[in-house]
Amino acid sequence: MKRVLPLSVLMSLFMLIPLFSFAQSGEKNFIDQNYIEVTGKAEMEIVPDLIYLKIQLSEKDDKSKKTLSQRENEMIKMLKTKGVDTKTDLNVVDLSSNFKTYLLGKSDVLLSKEYQLVVKDTKTLMNVMLGLEKLGIANVSVDKVDNSDMEKYRREVKIEAVKAAKEKAQALAEAIGQQLGRAIYILESQPVFYNSRNMVANAMLFKTGEAAGMSDEQPEFEKIKLEYSVLCRFELK
Repeated sequence: MKRVLPLSVLMSLFMLIPLFSFAQSGEKNFIDQNYIEVTGKAEMEIVPDLIYLKIQLSEKDDKSKKTLSQRENEMIKMLKTKGVDTKTDLNVVDLSSNFKTYLLGKSDVLLSKEYQLVVKDTKTLMNVMLGLEKLGIANVSVDKVDNSDMEKYRREVKIEAVKAAKEKAQALAEAIGQQLGRAIYILESQPVFYNSRNMVANAMLFKTGEAAGMSDEQPEFEKIKLEYSVLCRFELK
């Protein structure tokens, strides 16, 4: 009677076949190879072309007692005059109500809305901020800045980091009289972003600038600094 090997044993034998083949070929495995390990870094400064504003409207902030709907319509009308496409660049993030009960059985419902507005340049940003100030909308802040081609720039920085690692490894290998072989290990780190919210986003600055007479020169946001580091190992021959 023939004895059939269990499936687990067969799977283990199949897994050992590549190891035996590797050993027979005489090629060193990863641990036995002579290698050099270096870290390459690269960075890039990117001009933001997406500026995200957070705008909050509340009925209680309006001294003229206008409804939230009226204030919203005034804001949308103003944004259109500034060249903003309100259908694509203005979104409602949150709508909430605060129900209060007063003495004598009276009640009131105070509504508030939060919007996200995207502008593409600081000139539009300044015009929008001044328009909001004239409408009495002061609860405005810069939420974040970004670039529409950020993924492309990320790839470029990664490639430059790998190139920097190879150049460094090449120089070190030549210093000890050896040649650099193929890359046997590459590990990318998490990207590091540096950016700041420029002071032009402060509504009080716009109010002061308008009173003093703003110059034609437009301030710019600080550039986004994108940095990558890549750990690489190369063969030494």
